[in-house]
Order: sequence, then structure tokens, then C-alpha cells
Amino acid sequence: MTIKLDSTVIRICVGSTNPVKINAAKHAFSLIFPKHIVHCEEMHALSEVADQPMTEAETRLGAQNRVRYCARHYAQQVPESEMDFFVAMEGGVDEFEEGAATFAYVAILSNEGAMTTGRSANLPLPNKVYKRLKEHEELGDVMDDLFNTSNIRQKGGAIGLLTNHAATRESIYTQALVLALAPILHPEHYSV
Repeated sequence: MTIKLDSTVIRICVGSTNPVKINAAKHAFSLIFPKHIVHCEEMHALSEVADQPMTEAETRLGAQNRVRYCARHYAQQVPESEMDFFVAMEGGVDEFEEGAATFAYVAILSNEGAMTTGRSANLPLPNKVYKRLKEHEELGDVMDDLFNTSNIRQKGGAIGLLTNHAATRESIYTQALVLALAPILHPEHYSV
């Protein structure tokens, strides 16, 4: 995968209308490409997985499905315009040896069709939260109920609430995106 960024503007289509995800994409690309202006366009992208993914595999697939959806639908809607990258994030939960945890997968698709996928760190979840998720509730709704907040998924998320805002949903997405950009920055070291 080679970077062909001839202009000073990097155009990104983010597979979400959630401001947390859009800001994370903008921040990550601004960190990696500090000499460029990063322009993000949002798109409601279908994950084709459960609203609350309950496994790593399902979460990863959700991020990849969202990024592919963006590329397909953007090409149909605005064929004369070109995005440099398509980006998607998917939060999920799973049970590990250490217990239940939430995390995110990110997917980045270049305008040349090369995809990189990355993952965030785990945030341990209380058992009472995980039990409710297994009963088909969504993490954001459970956290809103427990912490008496409203729409926390578009703010700091469970991560912000459970870390007293030392980390946030946006900071975790940003970090995962920065790490997933490594193969794009240094393709000579990642090529087969």
C-alpha cells in the first residue's frame, strides 16, 4: 500500500454519524499527517452485525463491514470525487480469561482498496454490566442507567465513566487508529 497524498488535504469518509468516532478519525489522521488538513465526511454505515457485538470476531467484522459499506456507497453517490481513506470503528465485548471486557476494532481502507484493521486495549467490565449485555442490552444504555447519564455513547462512553475520564471512547479509538496506520506509513516493512 502506498500513500498518494498529492494535495494538502486528506479526505476521509468515516462510517458513522457519531461525533466521537468522527473526532477520533480526524485526530488520529492529524497526528499522523501533521502537514495536511484532514477533512472528514460522515456516513451512516451498516455493520451487518448485532447492535451490541458480543465477540471479538463479530466486532472485527462489524468494523470491516462498515468500512466496505462506505467505499461502495460513496463511489455510487459521488463517483467524480475521491476519498483518500475510509474509516470505521466498532465497539464490542467478549469474555476473556480475566473476565468480560469492552474494546473496539478499527478498519482503514485506502482509495486503492488496501485495508488495515486494528484493535484497542480491553476495558474490564463489571459482571453486572456483562450480564445485562448477554440479555441483549447495549453497553451505552446500561452505562446510562448505572451512572444516570444520557447518551454516553456520543460522549466519553463506558471507558470515560469507568476510568473517571482518564481515558475516553474517543481517546481509545484515536489510539487504535494511529496504530492501524503503521502499515500505511511504512509499507516497505509490511509488504510480503
